[in-house]
Amino acid sequence: MNLSVFDLFKIGIGPSSSHTVGPMLAAYRFAAGLRDRGDLPGVARVLADLYGSLALTGKGHATDKAVILGLAGERPDAVDADSADAVVELVRANGALRLAGTRRIGFREATDLLFHRETFLPFHPNGVKFTAFDAAGREVATETYYSTGGGFVVKHGELAADALAPATPPAYPFASAKDLLAVGRRTGLSIADIVMANERTRRPDAETFAGIDRIWAVMQACIERGCRTEGVLPGGLNVVRRAAKIAAKLRTEPLAHDPLVAFDWVSLFALAVNEENAAGGQVVTAPTNGAAGVIPAVLAYYARFTPGADAAGVRTFLLTAAAVGMLYKRNASLSAAEMGCQGEVGVACSMAAAGLAAVMGGTNEQVENAAEIGMEHNLGLTCDPVGGLVQIPCIERNTMGAVKAINAARLAVLHGDGRHTVSLDRVIETMRQTGVDMQGKYKETSLGGLAVNVVEC
Repeated sequence: MNLSVFDLFKIGIGPSSSHTVGPMLAAYRFAAGLRDRGDLPGVARVLADLYGSLALTGKGHATDKAVILGLAGERPDAVDADSADAVVELVRANGALRLAGTRRIGFREATDLLFHRETFLPFHPNGVKFTAFDAAGREVATETYYSTGGGFVVKHGELAADALAPATPPAYPFASAKDLLAVGRRTGLSIADIVMANERTRRPDAETFAGIDRIWAVMQACIERGCRTEGVLPGGLNVVRRAAKIAAKLRTEPLAHDPLVAFDWVSLFALAVNEENAAGGQVVTAPTNGAAGVIPAVLAYYARFTPGADAAGVRTFLLTAAAVGMLYKRNASLSAAEMGCQGEVGVACSMAAAGLAAVMGGTNEQVENAAEIGMEHNLGLTCDPVGGLVQIPCIERNTMGAVKAINAARLAVLHGDGRHTVSLDRVIETMRQTGVDMQGKYKETSLGGLAVNVVEC
């Protein structure tokens, strides 16, 4: 499995990378496959079966909306977030959609989009099966996909490693933090330089830099939208958006005398992004949607509060963070349905800590230490969304992850020399073991934790 920075950072829509972005991509791939094989003219009906966690929290995570959009030919990175709801409502009103954006077929959710809440497919908790039929009810094609976290999708029968294998081998392959540090010692390259050398085998530097710059631009736009948008989030919990009021207060009452005002801004940035995510807006999976606010908040902290912050530093931050995310994806999981929220906010905290440590001038060893601290103090974090919505505790949890990341980076760089007892590899394996041992009700099912102890309003 040789990942790219653009595997970790994907542009999509909220509220969930595993339950919205992944299913939309799977539905798009299925519909596009019918079109590309020439099967589309013979299709009269498509059935979508959702299993496990996708079924249990699918309504709150807009999985139904995502599947409809994907079948209609929309991709997560290209769909207009502002018009997506209108597209779905038109399908619901007409009882029909244009499969792959072209062929009109009947589609009624009551019979064509089924939630199997008590059935989990063996490969992964997030499973979806699509079946196409002709007018006589004969099966034309069927495929099963797994949304494995962070917007990654694997079709049944293909290995995740094969699906992500680049045409050209990376310049500096690494499977662990130990490998990564060894490459750095041997070559004198920073972690960001190592990742950039690997990206260079895929595309010209200018394309990579343009892609990273676009990722940062989308993150900034998301913060800005969140800071000016008021109202109540959808879903029925009546959660009031807070970022706009907090932004107005910080701008009019700078509180310069308060030594912790920077953390108020960091919390604001994270709230803004995750309120946008909860509302179905355009966000960057970083590495997931549920944790989408951590890295933008810490990166905005760097841009706003660090003297000399520039575009090169932003690139260094994201390349370094991506390297750490690759290790979690390879050796554990980014899926809350497998790992709990330690696999989302915990990983985002670890990635953000590494990125910030790098732009603070940290050595590779200090960067690795920051990433380890960021995860060590998120171990065991459950995923228990109230009402199956990515709102409580998800939105505030991103503020906590961002603040922890900054503290981790400062501990590693300003008050450490890179030597520490627990390695990043050890903490990743500990996270994996903890996720395996964690009861299923605490892993994105809304069957335990806050989800059953908070009365829905």
